[in-house]
Amino acid sequence: MASIEERLTKMFAPAVDALGCELWGVEYLTGGKPKVLRVYIDKADGVQVEDCAKVSRQLSSLMDVEDPIAGEYTLEVSSPGMDRPLYTLEQFADYKGQVAAVKLRVPFDGRRKFKGILQGIEDQDVVILVDNEEYLLPIESIEKANIVPQF
Repeated sequence: MASIEERLTKMFAPAVDALGCELWGVEYLTGGKPKVLRVYIDKADGVQVEDCAKVSRQLSSLMDVEDPIAGEYTLEVSSPGMDRPLYTLEQFADYKGQVAAVKLRVPFDGRRKFKGILQGIEDQDVVILVDNEEYLLPIESIEKANIVPQF
């Protein structure tokens, strides 16, 4: 069974594409009151406030019709920003050579947090170089991953 994020991604992608944006990722956070549905969009020439507003209105209407989430939640639409989260193997591959922070759902090699240089992907694994050692982290075991901005 697909996660709520996966189901929402499939539902949202056509609507976001139709508005001239790319659906970067979806997060559904249930820890607080109200719950938060965070949708990240991207655009080749940069995301503007107007883009977020258009996508928010469209997704809000879609959510009203489809009603995939029970109860109250807050919908947030934004750009991924400089410390952009990574969700797909393609996104990890696109940011090869960048520093990333990765948190796993369960420990791998005795640890859950890795910070290093993305080396690319192999099959369904993300390859990251941490302290001159390569780790192959299965994409399905990644809880959260972000690019670490370098200044």
